[in-house]
Amino acid sequence: MGTTKINKSRGRPRAFDMEQALDKAQALFAEKGYDALSVADLTDAIGINPPSFYSAFGSKSALYGQVLQRYAELEGIDIVGALAADVPLAEGVARLLGEAAANYGGGNGTGCMVIEGARGGVDAQACQQARRLLDMTYDAVHSGVSLHAPEKAEMVMDYVMATLAGLSSSARNGLSPDRLQRIATIASRQLAHELEEK
Repeated sequence: MGTTKINKSRGRPRAFDMEQALDKAQALFAEKGYDALSVADLTDAIGINPPSFYSAFGSKSALYGQVLQRYAELEGIDIVGALAADVPLAEGVARLLGEAAANYGGGNGTGCMVIEGARGGVDAQACQQARRLLDMTYDAVHSGVSLHAPEKAEMVMDYVMATLAGLSSSARNGLSPDRLQRIATIASRQLAHELEEK
């Protein structure tokens, strides 16, 4: 009795799509976090074998860095636009926090990949990659506020960043988008009141 040998294809699938692969990886990192996600999870989701994974991305950490950068570029909050010189500061902060509430609570409600990644974990290199982007966010908020109220830049930056961290954490804990927006609105009003005081 004859048998037919079926050779499995090796390497990347012919239709390997880098953007699609990054999209799937981003969804997994956002849902599970860096430490809880294995290379096997990633290769299964992307549809490639481990050698092809390492050939395409270098390492899990390198892929995470790509995904974080992609997330920041495609889904990050428009801090520069919200805090532009021609936008009143209180209005800009309200816009920024409202956008954050919508982003963090949208989809699967996984919060902000950068904030959550920077909270720390087992892999120090992964945390450092997220921390670098978070530091850039701090700098962008400080620079934007400085255009309006340089003497209050540090206070407003601290308030905004603490609120963003709270919104992200609350989204991951299952708070609905409507409730996140309510928090953003209350926080914005409180800061506006603070800014009016001499």
